[in-house]
Amino acid sequence: MRSILNPLAAAWPAVALTCLGAASPAQAQSTPTPSGTLPPVVVTGNPLGSDGIATPSDVLAGPGLVVRRGSSLGETLSGLPGVSSTYFGPNANRPVIRGQDGDRIRVLSNAGATLDASALSFDHAVPIDPLAVERIEVLRGPAALLYGGSAVGGVVNAIDNRIPKAPIDGVDGAIELRGGGADRQRAASALVETGGPGLAIHADGFKRRTDDLRVPDFDRPVDGGSERRDRIVNSASDARGGALGASLLWDHGYLGASFDTYRNDYGIVAEDDVLIRMKRDKFALAGEWRDGGGAIRAVRARLQSTDYRHEEVEGTDEVGTTFRNEGQDGRIEIEHAPLGNLRGVFGLQAETAKFSALGEEAFVPSTRTRQAALFAYEELQLEGASRLSFGGRVERHALDSAGDEAGADPRFGAPQQRRFTTGSAAFGGIRDLAGLLGAGWQLSGNLAYTERAPTNYELFANGVHIATAAFERGDVGLGKEKGGNLDVALEWKAGHDRVRAGVFTSRYSNYIALLRTGEPDFVNDEGEAFPVYGFRGVKARLSGVELEGAWRAFEAHGALDLDAQLDAVRATNLDTGEPLPRIAPLRLKLGAVYALAGWQLRGEVVRASRQDRVPGDDVPTAGYTLVNLALSKQVMLAGNDALFFLRLDNLTDELAFNAASIATVRDLAPLPGRSLSAGLRLSF
Repeated sequence: MRSILNPLAAAWPAVALTCLGAASPAQAQSTPTPSGTLPPVVVTGNPLGSDGIATPSDVLAGPGLVVRRGSSLGETLSGLPGVSSTYFGPNANRPVIRGQDGDRIRVLSNAGATLDASALSFDHAVPIDPLAVERIEVLRGPAALLYGGSAVGGVVNAIDNRIPKAPIDGVDGAIELRGGGADRQRAASALVETGGPGLAIHADGFKRRTDDLRVPDFDRPVDGGSERRDRIVNSASDARGGALGASLLWDHGYLGASFDTYRNDYGIVAEDDVLIRMKRDKFALAGEWRDGGGAIRAVRARLQSTDYRHEEVEGTDEVGTTFRNEGQDGRIEIEHAPLGNLRGVFGLQAETAKFSALGEEAFVPSTRTRQAALFAYEELQLEGASRLSFGGRVERHALDSAGDEAGADPRFGAPQQRRFTTGSAAFGGIRDLAGLLGAGWQLSGNLAYTERAPTNYELFANGVHIATAAFERGDVGLGKEKGGNLDVALEWKAGHDRVRAGVFTSRYSNYIALLRTGEPDFVNDEGEAFPVYGFRGVKARLSGVELEGAWRAFEAHGALDLDAQLDAVRATNLDTGEPLPRIAPLRLKLGAVYALAGWQLRGEVVRASRQDRVPGDDVPTAGYTLVNLALSKQVMLAGNDALFFLRLDNLTDELAFNAASIATVRDLAPLPGRSLSAGLRLSF
């Protein structure tokens, strides 16, 4: 395997030439589609654009996303059904879906890999700012069939219009301003799009600054004692970024490119004087050719190159450790012509990444990871809205450790190699129950078998991980992680009213977990002791329930909508009988929305139960109740659409801690205290 990207590199010119050969200004669509408009269907995990998919999903877009935006993806999504977040302070938190996080949750940008270091350590942020995102889609449950083994727990896809896919007539754009909150945020973003026959151009930029996060008074652990604090120490941030993209468009497709950059300087809450300086640059190509009259109906392709780097700066300007990840990833999907009622796609996905961690806190050697996959997805339309979906994926992984660097202290040993071949398969469907239970009822289900190759740190780690305050040791002999998942849901919809009840269970025969080894603590040269943890495979089970409902109470002078949500996950290490770590507790949310003449007032109460089902090396997390209010108004300003909003979060100033945080940082970083924030988005 001289290069795992060779198949994509060879295929991309053919795709580009096919697209360009079909294009001419005379063929441009005469009726433009508004900039940024997306069809009202889930895009992620839905390559055929069906009205619904069997995998549970959520979409944030439009005014709902604007009002909900946080400073990170984790904060923005936390509270959706089955979705919580890790929490290393306000800057570094990653989505958790049904108790799964890290390399079991695939975070994507326009369906492409982020190629960062956020899954390696809890203090590493995801280099995607919600200010630059127009739509976020979440898949809850296995999506390995389409996105690989790192999506065994779910997918988060942040979608923007940096490579335009539809014509733009004239000049469109938006400006968004935000301020306030528990972190005294000052943020602004802007985008502008323009075009003409056969051409569309996009440009955007954003900047966000925050102070140390204000929290209710709490006792912060310090050197065996505690001190009273009302802010999280070293939690300020300064993020900025932007992008430029353009596309050639015609009746049957597009071909475009974009360049975007992201910078974020933020404090590490576990260390008072450590700052992370993060930067990520990405170049992307994307194209589509559709409406073919032969055996091939559409070809979609994306190829991108990413250069990620962050430095951990100690004190004034001393760089302690530098993390870097450089790589390319690409994907080609080919949709075949229908075979009766059977439609489908097949494709190729490849990714290569060169990772290095250099410095005193590097606990993983420099590695090179390559993977290539073939996949197929088919959908069979049945009577009415009923349909079945099924498919499979075969993936090849190659992981190479460079071992000890020349002149460095022996730690990782000689260079090592591991090779894995993984497979995934899924079978799902949606059954229209109108004839049995009445209009609006449907039953959905998904059965999946997934395999995941161990990551570079699960195989090769050997050192002190400051973020977890532990000595972590990989196991080069680890096998593939294997598991099966069953997801079933019953749903009813009628106008504004809906109810959904879903249950799921996942069972793993080789779940790779980081567990205490039982050996004596590791003591470094400064005399500091660290407990020793090792990665090993265990049998595990994760099961849960998700209930959602909404009801329009009245619609006379305005409209009042009520909603409720409950979710719970139970995760167990079947080898020991102990719970798996960092699982969100049972959560209940009750909300009400009153809308009148463009005004919308929402109030909600969120109750998280006490999480006392924890492994022996953790402690229970107290329950909490949060009360949140949001007021928004859609208006016209100088003939342009505008959205103004106010948010009052944690009205009662409740002291709350996140059970999904690692124990070493949980007591240092409570959830935000009472705060008022405001914002304005103007579209033109």
